[in-house]
Amino acid sequence: MGGCVRDMIMNKEPNDWDITTNAVPEKIVKLFEEAGERVVYENNFGTVAIVFEDEEPDSTTRVIEITPYRTEGTYTDNRRPDTVAFAQTLAEDLSRRDFTCNALAYDSISQTLIDNYDGISDITSGTLRAVGEAKERFTEDALRIMRAVRFSAQLEFQLSDDMMGALRETSHLLKNISWERIRDEFTKLIMSKNIYNGLNLMKDIGIAEYVVPELAEGIEVEQNRSHVFTVWEHNIRAGQTAAEQDWPLHIRLAGLFHDCGKPATKRFDKAQQQTTFYGHEVVGARMVKAFLNRLKYPKDLSELVVKLVRYHMFFSDPEKITLSAVRRMIRNVGPEYIWDLMNVRRCDRIGMGRPQAAPYRLRMYESMIDEALRDPIDVKMLKLNGDIMINEMGMKPGREMGWILHALLEEVLDDPTRNTREYLEGRARELEKLDRETLKELGEKGKESQHEADQEAVKHLRNKHKVKFEEK
Repeated sequence: MGGCVRDMIMNKEPNDWDITTNAVPEKIVKLFEEAGERVVYENNFGTVAIVFEDEEPDSTTRVIEITPYRTEGTYTDNRRPDTVAFAQTLAEDLSRRDFTCNALAYDSISQTLIDNYDGISDITSGTLRAVGEAKERFTEDALRIMRAVRFSAQLEFQLSDDMMGALRETSHLLKNISWERIRDEFTKLIMSKNIYNGLNLMKDIGIAEYVVPELAEGIEVEQNRSHVFTVWEHNIRAGQTAAEQDWPLHIRLAGLFHDCGKPATKRFDKAQQQTTFYGHEVVGARMVKAFLNRLKYPKDLSELVVKLVRYHMFFSDPEKITLSAVRRMIRNVGPEYIWDLMNVRRCDRIGMGRPQAAPYRLRMYESMIDEALRDPIDVKMLKLNGDIMINEMGMKPGREMGWILHALLEEVLDDPTRNTREYLEGRARELEKLDRETLKELGEKGKESQHEADQEAVKHLRNKHKVKFEEK
């Protein structure tokens, strides 16, 4: 029943399966325990979870929830019913649902589809409509305001006229809902394919200022001549880009909030005769942290999103960037997240209305990141090092040892299979016996081979990213 029936009608695979029955919980528990299944019953709403151990852990049929028909009493706190009682009929149960597309049931025995509120018609027309009086539904449980926004984005449905009016009229009731419940709906919205439409709907019905005030500050805030959109429009377009790429939650949040600090830092520079937003990434990082903490997102997610917003302005001129600066940035965000930061930059660019996601400048950044992340071609690659040569082989430290290591490196570059401790120790003993001039010549040749190999590796990375290579 409910969402799983809706999804089947829309030719989508349900995320979970909900079953309803006129049997009471105790009877459900007894029936499945006698069948040898694991049963979990530990809530106040009559829902019994059946765990099918033979199913795969991520299977949608591993856990099936069965709930008796229910009716609900009055709502005095706009959050939850004062009483919940078991009902006698399915019709009573469906009457308490929020939207017509969710007030559906399927009887698998009689193969009958129960649709008391024209939910199928609304699904066909792509309309989100309340069961009964819309204002009454939202007043009962104000979380339905967020659910309406979320379903509109997820399902790509238009809200009926009476829904829009009721949402605007009841939007103030959302303050009675816990931030955790709002967070869960907001996350589902952000993980939908329609962040842009969802956030604009939040603005239109008057809840953006309450749920995401950090973003709402950007409404009608114009930018400088390099931006054609307001701060609000730019941010939600950046978030939409992340959604279209099917990127994970932390990139979607970072893309959505990356420029939220701009309104607070907006200044007019008389010398440049343009608007500036100096330090907006620092201010924005503090603002997104406040948002994530208020909605009680996990600490590790919060720290990552804050970091991506804080450093999204890294680099401005690729001609002035050094590898040391790139390495510092990698240390700041962590090598495992450096490419996520690049994806936030892509969101930023597309959110500006620029069609090219990876222009030359961005490709140059990526090639330098690749270069900074790769293992350098160096004597450190060898299975033999100075400590072993001195402490275990009894060799004397000095310039000669450096020549030996570079001579060994050249041999390994020619034939990587030689990079074993056994071979290198034996060869080092042989090189140790050479006269100083011959050893020096071999060592210098090894250094030259190292440089050539290093340059070739960098050239390969530049070609991979289609950027210009200049030999050093």
